[in-house]
Amino acid sequence: MNTIISFVIVLGLLIFVHEFGHFIVAKLFNVKVLKFSLGFGPKLVGRRIGETEYQVSAFPLGGYVNMLGENPGDQTEPDEQERSFAAKPVWQRFLIVFAGPFFNLAFAVLLFFLIFAAIGLPQPVPGTKIGEIAPGSPAAEAGLAQGDSIIAINGVATQDWEDVSRLIRDSEGRPVELDVRRNGEVINVVALPEKQEVTNIFGEVVGQRYMLGVTRSSEVQYQSISLVTALGAGLEQTWSLIWLTLVAIVKMFQQIIPASELGGPILIAQLAGQQMEVGWINFIYFIALISINLGILNLLPIPVLDGGHLVFFTVEAITRRPVSMKVREMAQQVGLFLLIALMFFVFYNDIMRLFNS
Repeated sequence: MNTIISFVIVLGLLIFVHEFGHFIVAKLFNVKVLKFSLGFGPKLVGRRIGETEYQVSAFPLGGYVNMLGENPGDQTEPDEQERSFAAKPVWQRFLIVFAGPFFNLAFAVLLFFLIFAAIGLPQPVPGTKIGEIAPGSPAAEAGLAQGDSIIAINGVATQDWEDVSRLIRDSEGRPVELDVRRNGEVINVVALPEKQEVTNIFGEVVGQRYMLGVTRSSEVQYQSISLVTALGAGLEQTWSLIWLTLVAIVKMFQQIIPASELGGPILIAQLAGQQMEVGWINFIYFIALISINLGILNLLPIPVLDGGHLVFFTVEAITRRPVSMKVREMAQQVGLFLLIALMFFVFYNDIMRLFNS
């Protein structure tokens, strides 16, 4: 039940934010909005307020804003022609479509801002406390344990983890003598560093160096910051995750990241439930991360997605004439096929994860 509730919150909130972006900018440019729907398919509940019908539909994996004159074949009354989407300048149509993904990215900034404003900026706890030890590593063989603090290596005092990494790296494989504080006592151990491959977050080998097979403690402390600093941290965090997501997409095309890592609604539901159980900060962080992914996904230049429409508007702005109906229809069919194939693929990945687990 927790998984279902958290999934509904995440998906419903992010779909609303996305469609509200289209909706509010369309209203800003005086475009008549006929329908605002959370979900696709048959209407479950709805209500007309003013000129717009707001509804919740049966299939929750998306939503839409239906604007007057949005489709080329739509019939528009002469007295409402100026409020038609198609009648607006190309730059206004571009901004209306772009607003959906942009609101998802801006929403992530807002969520990170709220986290940093509420609890402060996380900083690693200074020191040389060991967090994890790799099984079978030189550290494990030497008897080092999680929670130990390395206070000296070969008689040289270590103040932070950078000192530890440097002294181990500079050993060039020779035995090192470590003074370790454990439960208030100082003990002495000898370990033999071994050369290991260094990988980045995508699993690519970026070099080799001598290591013991230990990682620093993941404990953090929170530093109170001003609202302005919290906003800057929110922007920085959002940008770093945008960049990381774009790099991950490139790595997937390069087959460095296997396509089996792609996940769909089932994986999102599982992760949402897990993050909600851990705590509200993790859950909000997860919502921000999914919001960034949703924004970037919709900006991909695939017809039927917002990014595909933006490509058409860009071509129209350059050539000073709309892309032909035939080209648009063909592109939409190809885009729809690609999107359906992608959905089947991520569902397959999700189901295989369930069986494998």
